[in-house]
Amino acid sequence: MTRPSLHIEMFFDQDSATFSYVVADLESKQAAIIDPVLNYDAAAGLVSTEDADKLLSYLQVNGWQLQWILETHAHADHLSAAHYLKQKTGASIAIGEGIRKVQQTFKVVFNIADTELQAKGDYFDKLFADNEQFTIGSLQATVVNTPGHTNDSVSYLIAGHLFVGDSLFMPDAGTARCDFPGGDAHILFRSIQRIYQLPEDTVIYMCHDYQPNGRELKYKTTVLEQKNSNIHVKADTAEADFVAKREARDKTLAVPRLIYPSVQVNIRGGQLPKAEDNGQRYIKIPLKGYS
Repeated sequence: MTRPSLHIEMFFDQDSATFSYVVADLESKQAAIIDPVLNYDAAAGLVSTEDADKLLSYLQVNGWQLQWILETHAHADHLSAAHYLKQKTGASIAIGEGIRKVQQTFKVVFNIADTELQAKGDYFDKLFADNEQFTIGSLQATVVNTPGHTNDSVSYLIAGHLFVGDSLFMPDAGTARCDFPGGDAHILFRSIQRIYQLPEDTVIYMCHDYQPNGRELKYKTTVLEQKNSNIHVKADTAEADFVAKREARDKTLAVPRLIYPSVQVNIRGGQLPKAEDNGQRYIKIPLKGYS
C-alpha cells in the first residue's frame, strides 16, 4: 500500500534515455536515489556530474538526507554516478548480490588486476539477497530478484511502487535484451512472471524509454497494463514463444554505444579506473577482428 509520506521524483538523461529517481520519506526526510547517471562524452573522454548535481540540488532544496544509492544492475548504456554521490553524501551504495558474477565475468574481459577488483562485491556497501527487506526512513522496501537481462538485475518494491531497471520497458517497447554475458531469455521470462504476480495496480517505473514511433516520453505503467499490452510478454504468453521472439530480436541489435565504458565503471560502483603512473585514468576497449 502506498504511504502518504512517500514522494517520487523522476529525472531524465536525454543522452542515454535513462530515468533516475529520488524516492523520499517525507516524515523522516530520508531518501534514496535509484540508477543515477554520470555524464560521459565518449568522443572527448570527458566525464561530468551535471545530472548527479541536479539530484543533489533537489535533495538539498527539500532538506532530505540521502540514505541509499540503489542500482538495479550494472548498466551497459550509461556510467553510474553512485560513487560520486557517495563521496558527496556518505550514502550507502547497494545492488543485488548477483553483481559478484558480473564482476567475475568482466574482470576477465577487461583484464582487471586483483589489486583493483577482487570480484567479491567490492566497491558496493550492500549486496541485497532476493526478498531482502530494508527501509528508506520509515518506508518499507523489498528486493525482488529479476535476472535475465543480466545476472545481477533486481527490482525494488517500495510502498507499492516497483522500480524494474531494464527487465521491462513500457508495454509498446517490450522487454530488455538478453544477449549480454549472463543474460538468458528463459530466466527473464520467469522474472517477469514474478512481477506479474504482484497486485495489478502496482505502479512500475522504467529505467529507460526510447519513445517508439516518436511518442511522448513515458516512465511509468502498471502490472495490469503490462499483462494486457506488453508486446513481448502478456499474461498468457508462453515461455517458448517469448524466448523465440526475444532471441530473434537480440540477433538484430547493435552493441550499445557505451557498453565498454559503462560496464568497467559500473562493476566498480561508479568508481573510475585507478590512475596509471602518469596520473591519467583510462577506459579500456577490447579489440576484435584484424590482428
